[in-house]
Amino acid sequence: MNDFDFFIGSWTVTNRRLAKPLAGSDDWDVFPGTSTCWSLFEGGGNMDEITFPTLGSRGCTLRLFDVEREEWSLYWANSRSGVLQPPVVGTFAGGRGDFYGDDTHEGLPVKVHYAWTGIETATPRWEQEFSADGGKTWEANWVMEFARA
Repeated sequence: MNDFDFFIGSWTVTNRRLAKPLAGSDDWDVFPGTSTCWSLFEGGGNMDEITFPTLGSRGCTLRLFDVEREEWSLYWANSRSGVLQPPVVGTFAGGRGDFYGDDTHEGLPVKVHYAWTGIETATPRWEQEFSADGGKTWEANWVMEFARA
């Protein structure tokens, strides 16, 4: 528990998102965001909402710690679809959090990886990767760099 305490509070966010994931593209869109995260269950969970002002949308992540399994489940939703995505599940070790799950991209199944790094600094970083080959190769497609608001 309490692994995500570093993230509680308000942030400015620089987003870099691959324009066309899994298409061999290296064209990245860069856009701002603001995020606020608050604790649930005395550190056993948290929730954040992020606003993307230039995109006209918002997103949120619900993070819950499974006490028995000692791992986190992270659930994402956005205002465009209103659909809660399947969770990515994982843990923190050595100042890094790695979370994996199954999802779809444009109707095709993909493996998803979220990585949290820099959690012991004032500028944590989140990165998302997709794998279309069952986890043999990964392509980064979204990076968020956070700074305290």
